[in-house]
Amino acid sequence: MRAERQLPPKVLVTGAAGFIGSAVVREFVREGWRVTALVHRRTTAELQRLSAEGRVIPIPGDVADLASLERAFRAPDGLPPAAVVHGAGRASDVGWERSFRRANLLPVQYLVALLQRCPACRLVVVSTTDVYGLRNFRGEGEDELPCAAQAPNPYPRFKIAAEEAIRTGLPPGSWSILRPAAVWGVGDRTLTSRVVGFLRWSPWIVHLGPARGRNRWPLAHVRNVAAAAFLAATRPEAAGKAINVLDSEVTSVEEWYRLVAGIFLPNRRFQSLCLPLWFGWPFAALVTAVSNALNLDRPIADPSLYALATISSNLDFSNRRFLELMAGARRRPVTRAEGLEELAAEASAST
Repeated sequence: MRAERQLPPKVLVTGAAGFIGSAVVREFVREGWRVTALVHRRTTAELQRLSAEGRVIPIPGDVADLASLERAFRAPDGLPPAAVVHGAGRASDVGWERSFRRANLLPVQYLVALLQRCPACRLVVVSTTDVYGLRNFRGEGEDELPCAAQAPNPYPRFKIAAEEAIRTGLPPGSWSILRPAAVWGVGDRTLTSRVVGFLRWSPWIVHLGPARGRNRWPLAHVRNVAAAAFLAATRPEAAGKAINVLDSEVTSVEEWYRLVAGIFLPNRRFQSLCLPLWFGWPFAALVTAVSNALNLDRPIADPSLYALATISSNLDFSNRRFLELMAGARRRPVTRAEGLEELAAEASAST
């Protein structure tokens, strides 16, 4: 009797059309997994191509709707996946609290309930280093840093609540939490575009606070985040762990602005302007109030109050656990130089 061919493992990726989700889909496809991609309002040309090739099965649905998640969880063969990578969510520094709860907490609660019935499935949730709060850090790691007791913004507040729902609802062997810092790379329409948008009208690189732009801007290349997601779903040493995902190169705020300007605004020359923190507070408060009232996905201008706290803090975290995970799989992280080369190629192709 001919033995039945064993199918490769299956993964469900939420937020599959987003910046991080798209990179996660590519990672699992490259590793030979069957990918079920939950997509909400839009898809991408890449997902359509992978679907036509039979490598990805897109499932339309809403991650905050339990019926959508249950349908995607069992698609297409009625069996649960070996892993779920939850990349969907609202990543913004402004907006209504109830919008963040619906996008960042409710789906995790639903996924926890689903995985309670499927103990062999590994849940990987994309959180953020913002759960530690915004202040000056000195290279501390995951085990040295508790989540902030009182997060001032609904984005980290509901990420913290989601992490707690995972830890209390699932056994340690069935989950991993990724805490990427500022995710960047080709396809980023948030972080990099906000810097470029600011520099297009500003004749200065403006720094607010005593650090004067020398504080760390904690970059996490999107392909490093995707690699961490795959390893967190497959490596036993990642089970029950929170993992900071950061690039190893230490990049200051000043340096990041100049790197971005050199790629996207190569003919402009910028001077640095350093101002006290209080100088930016009234404008940031107005931007935040208007953006929150309108429930915008991004503020009407920069900086918001949350962005002001971000760019004036030294966000220097340890990535030792991430590096150990990569080394255990004999993989090398994407370097800052490689990421910048890709960004420059993208910028050149678009002009």
